Amino acid sequence: MEKLFAVGKIVNTHGIRGEIKVVPQTDFPDVRFASGSKLMLVPPEALGEGAFPVTVKTARDHKTFLLVRLEEFDNINQVEKYKGGQLKVTEDQLLELEEGEYYYYEIVGCSVVTEDGEEIGVVKEVLTPGANDVWVVKRPKGPDLLLPVIDECVLAVDVEAKRVTVHLMEGLL
Repeated sequence: MEKLFAVGKIVNTHGIRGEIKVVPQTDFPDVRFASGSKLMLVPPEALGEGAFPVTVKTARDHKTFLLVRLEEFDNINQVEKYKGGQLKVTEDQLLELEEGEYYYYEIVGCSVVTEDGEEIGVVKEVLTPGANDVWVVKRPKGPDLLLPVIDECVLAVDVEAKRVTVHLMEGLL
């Protein structure tokens, strides 16, 4: 099976005409959810169904969500069972990134070490609260570390070695 990459999570339905509420998981929502875009719908595990292709008919902003209408569905009864599912793209649909930019899947799973070589933990999630991303680092002991992705903190990223070198600013730990 071809490797798929998340661009949105289906969190609910909207209205009776088959629109879905999607939390975008991409830096390119305008591209991923443009009319005519091809995506793969991955149903929730409970359904036991495999991924299948869908085409975006319309998408519009609504609070912190996107309201997306897919060409394959035209009423709430058809889309309700996909709540909790994901919209993904194939590897050949990934966009070229500039130097110093990374896809979430490249960062999640990276070990995090200080500039002195001290192991901090592993990146388990990427949050996008506003001005900059925040990496959630699972530490072996203690609570997760919320690491702001700013030049003062993140010194080097080696996606090949799955290793991130950081400077821990005062108050982060």
